[in-house]
Amino acid sequence: MAVYTDITEDDLIRFLAAYDVGALTSYKGIAEGVENSNFLLHTTKGSYILTLYEKRVNADDLPFFLGLMHHLAERGLSCPLPLPRADGELLGELSGRPAAVISFLEGMWLRKPEAQHCREVGRALAAMHVAGQDFPLKRANALSVAGWRPLWQNSEARADEVQAGLKDEIAAELSYLEARWPKNLPEGVIHADLFPDNVFFLGDRLSGLIDFYFACNDFLAYDVAVCLNSWCFEKNGSYNITKGMALLSGYQSVRRLTAEEVAALPLLARGSALRFFLTRLYDWLMTPPGALVVKKDPLEYLTKIRFHRAILSSAEYGLTRQEASA
Repeated sequence: MAVYTDITEDDLIRFLAAYDVGALTSYKGIAEGVENSNFLLHTTKGSYILTLYEKRVNADDLPFFLGLMHHLAERGLSCPLPLPRADGELLGELSGRPAAVISFLEGMWLRKPEAQHCREVGRALAAMHVAGQDFPLKRANALSVAGWRPLWQNSEARADEVQAGLKDEIAAELSYLEARWPKNLPEGVIHADLFPDNVFFLGDRLSGLIDFYFACNDFLAYDVAVCLNSWCFEKNGSYNITKGMALLSGYQSVRRLTAEEVAALPLLARGSALRFFLTRLYDWLMTPPGALVVKKDPLEYLTKIRFHRAILSSAEYGLTRQEASA
């Protein structure tokens, strides 16, 4: 979440008149994240999230995102729901941007997740994968391996401003992954961005998943790799195998990874780390001054790329030897 586009109170009041949400009492921008402009709304009927979809989001993808949230909620997954307008539409327009009002999900994201939280995330991710199998809409993953080189080309010339030697290292990494990216793994709807700030907890109980605006169709195990990268590393860059074991066991308690997925996990984790490195690098270099956005350090993911290069077996992520050799 972030704020790129400002809104006025008068415009917001007129916009909300099309929704059954009561009268506006207060609103504030939410700075975390890098994709859309988001605001927390308080009205006489409750709390809501207002999302303005920025230019980086293709408006043609919005039916997929909004429809997916409804589909998953109907199958028992806890996630926010877009509210309909008086005309039945889920989208309106505010400040020149497509906009939606989304239900508010109780809970908070964890700054210091522990192994038990990772286990709950693994279960929830697998439950999402199962629930999404019959979702009829399709959306390709624009940030999978075919999209990395165009993204890299936007930052390549300035990469060494961030760290000396970065340009050559990432160019070699990208070529390696392009030549070896797996094929024919189980596919389905993935979240693709299930970081700790996109998972809410009430105490130790997972209360829901949010921010489905990177969701797409891709390898299910790639989503697992995203979570290993985002949940199982400590702030000093070390991998916490206890958290990895918990996340993977939680996932497999709902959906078993195939032998092919297990074998591909190190490469998928390496690719996932590169994907987030590249988007963070782009935002680090290109975010305009004055935007209410928390920029994230791309070098965090460079450390993870280097870790995954040294992995010899999926057992090093926390799978049992039997699972890793199945």
